[in-house]
Amino acid sequence: MLAAERRDVLLSRLHADGKVVAKQIAAELAVTEDMIRRDLRELAAAGLCQRVYGGALPLSPAAADYATRTTVATSSKERVAAAAVALIRPGSTVLLDGGTTALAVTAALPLGLTATIVTHSPTVAAALVGHPSVEVYVLGGRLFKHSAVTCGAATAEAARGIAADLFLLGVAGVHHEAGLTTGDPDEAAMKRTLAGRAAETYVLASAEKIGAAAAFTVLPPAEVSGIITDLPDHPALRPLRTAGVAIIPA
Repeated sequence: MLAAERRDVLLSRLHADGKVVAKQIAAELAVTEDMIRRDLRELAAAGLCQRVYGGALPLSPAAADYATRTTVATSSKERVAAAAVALIRPGSTVLLDGGTTALAVTAALPLGLTATIVTHSPTVAAALVGHPSVEVYVLGGRLFKHSAVTCGAATAEAARGIAADLFLLGVAGVHHEAGLTTGDPDEAAMKRTLAGRAAETYVLASAEKIGAAAAFTVLPPAEVSGIITDLPDHPALRPLRTAGVAIIPA
């Protein structure tokens, strides 16, 4: 079998099964695991999969640039946002992550809601300018342009002064093996810092993130209060539910 044919088989298996196990498919194709791993490296370099230990997972569409992500799964993001807003209690302090699903949360906030929202996203803060009764605090720092959020030491230091009731966490991927992931190590560290400043953390998991993965782990699913998604019956979520992770339908 030619290398191009093997890669087509790998992509087909990735699409059909939601993962590729190198040892298993090497045996099926009667080739070495090293050959399959080399194929997966090339596919990953081309942006066609996310390599993980032992194989590969689908690459999250949330790894695309910010402008592209605004056009992906917009209806799903709106449903997830509506369910997330229902968790915000009047008078509470909420840490709101950056990203396009978080932006959908700002649009779903009732005009009569009184709350304090702390964010490290300039776009989220700007979207809340017109809200009549939400107090907005912005965490400063270096701007990570891919997600339009601040991160780094200055942002983390500012976050340490916050004690929030709720953190609405955005991620690039939700997978029972890879966990909750994102595409940048500094952004992953910032998200962990924010999660540590809130009594409860819920994941904003729109459809394109379920069963997908990115390169850097944010948190294990067991460490969040729940995952909000409009695909609660997705096969990738069944092991999480079995493990006791709360899946909140949107």
